[in-house]
Amino acid sequence: GLVIDGRTLNVIFQGGLEKTLLALTRHCRSVLCCRCTPLQKSMVVKLVRRELKVMTLSIGDGANDVSMIQAADVGIGISGQEGMQAMMASDFAISRFKHLKKLLLVHGHWCYARLAKMVIYFFYKNVSYVNLLFWYQFFCGFSGATMIDYWQMIFFNLLFTSMPPILFGILDKDVSAETLLGLPELYQNGQ
Repeated sequence: GLVIDGRTLNVIFQGGLEKTLLALTRHCRSVLCCRCTPLQKSMVVKLVRRELKVMTLSIGDGANDVSMIQAADVGIGISGQEGMQAMMASDFAISRFKHLKKLLLVHGHWCYARLAKMVIYFFYKNVSYVNLLFWYQFFCGFSGATMIDYWQMIFFNLLFTSMPPILFGILDKDVSAETLLGLPELYQNGQ
């Protein structure tokens, strides 16, 4: 691990040593920045996103973490004693730091699986609809006549684009929460 304080980060950013810092951090399993200003926190996140081209996640609990949370791809706000600013600026909000494991491993896995299935579903829905219209054009001599009335087309899209996402969002859980917490390797299956 690597622990860097705010004064060291100031020297790194002013001296143009960002590449050296990134080369060092690649050999670490975790990097902790402490006693940093909000600007330094966001600069570290932006540096990692820009140079390493990776997805970043920032976690904060106060107003001084807002710029870091907004600079990251995914921001998590924790309700703390410093107020609600971090929660208001974040993508996800949790009440305690201990809930982070369940948010990432369980809800992250379920969300990824649901989104992957919904993308496939929308392709299937649109391909079936366009396929129907394509073959109908052979029977009407490519006149451009519509086979389906506009009201039916609206209800087709309304029914097939509203009900399945709601049902998927509520009911679809491919693996139980206990299994996902016990086997963190399952998080990588979809990737």
